[in-house]
Amino acid sequence: METLVSSQCTTHGGGVLKSGGGGAVSVLGFPLQHLKPHTLPGSKKKQSFGAIKASLAKTEVALLRIGTRGSPLALAQAHETRDKLMASHPELAEEGAIEIVVIKTTGDKILSQPLADIGGKGLFTKEIDEALINGDIDIAVHSMKDVPTYLPEKTILPCNLKREDVRDAFISLSASSLAELPAGSVVGTASLRRKSQILHRYPSLKVEDNFRGNVQTRLRKLNEGVVQATLLALAGLRRLSMTENVTSTLSIDEMLPAVAQGAIGIACRSDDEKMANYLASLNHEETRLAVSCERAFLETLDGSCRTPIAGYASKDKDCNCIFKGLVASPDGTRVLETSRKGSYHFEDMVSMGKDAGKELLSRAGPGFFDS
Repeated sequence: METLVSSQCTTHGGGVLKSGGGGAVSVLGFPLQHLKPHTLPGSKKKQSFGAIKASLAKTEVALLRIGTRGSPLALAQAHETRDKLMASHPELAEEGAIEIVVIKTTGDKILSQPLADIGGKGLFTKEIDEALINGDIDIAVHSMKDVPTYLPEKTILPCNLKREDVRDAFISLSASSLAELPAGSVVGTASLRRKSQILHRYPSLKVEDNFRGNVQTRLRKLNEGVVQATLLALAGLRRLSMTENVTSTLSIDEMLPAVAQGAIGIACRSDDEKMANYLASLNHEETRLAVSCERAFLETLDGSCRTPIAGYASKDKDCNCIFKGLVASPDGTRVLETSRKGSYHFEDMVSMGKDAGKELLSRAGPGFFDS
C-alpha cells in the first residue's frame, strides 16, 4: 500500500510531500530514500553524490501528475487510473513517471455539517480543478457524481473509465433490508437522494443526515450503534475490496442511483493535447454516453447537493437506452419519476436527458426546488 499524504502538508523546509508511481514518498520530487544524511569519506564523496544525482534523474520530474482527494476511495480511483495509464503507455510505466498528488477539498475540510447545509457546487472538486488550471497537476481524477454540470474554464473531461455497479448497498447489524428495520430505526446517510427515497417508501424510519466521513468512518459509526443501518455505493465498496460488509443490495427500482454513480471521470487542461490523447485511450464510450445522458438531465434541473435528484441511463438487450429519472422533496413526501427509451447515441441520449428534466420541472411547479 502506498503512503500518501496531503499535498498541502509541508516539510520543515516547506517542500510538498507527494507520492510517486513506484510507491515512494518524495519531497519536491526527490525520493526520501535517497536523502539519508550520512558522512562520506573524502575519496568517495564525489562518486557517491554522482550516484545519488543519477538516481534522482529517474524520478525528479514526473511525466504525469494525478490530482486526487485523499480518502481511501479517491486514492483507489487514482491508482486505478494510474495502472491503466501505465498499461496503455510504456513510457508511463517507468519508475517515477507518474506522481499522485493529494489535494484537500472543501467537502473534506467541513465534516460537521450536512452537505446540503454547506451549499454550493464542486464541494469535492473545486480545489483539484484549481490545481489543474494552475499547472500543479496534469490530470484530475473525480467521482463523476461529484462533478458539477458546468466544467471550469480551461478544462475538459475527455475520459470516463468503465462504470462500476451503480446500485446502493444496504448495511446493517440487525436487519437484512430496509423493509425489515423496526419502526423508529435510524438510517445514516448524508445523501438527500437516499434520504428522500427511504422516507418515501418507509416513513416509519428515521434518517440521520449528518452521517459524514469516508467509508471506513461510516462503518465504524454503524458498529458503534450510532445508527442501525446505512446505505453506501456498491461501486465504492468494490473498489475498496470491502464487499464483505454488504448485508444486501438494493434494486434500481427500490433506490434509484445518483447521476453518474459508479463512474470515474478524468479531466485535463483544454490546451493540453498530450494529456487529452493519453486519456482518450482509456475512455469507455458506453459509460461516457450514459453519464452524458444523466448529466443532461441534472443540468436541466440545475441540481445541487440541496436537491434530491436521481437518474440512471442503461443499455437494454436490444441496445436501446433506457433512462429513469427522479426528483423529490427532502422529506420524501413528494417524489416525481419519469422514464424514457431511445437509441444509444450521444445526441439522442443527451436530448432524452434534457427532455426528462423539462418534464419533471413542469410537473414539480414553482417552489418545489426551494423547499
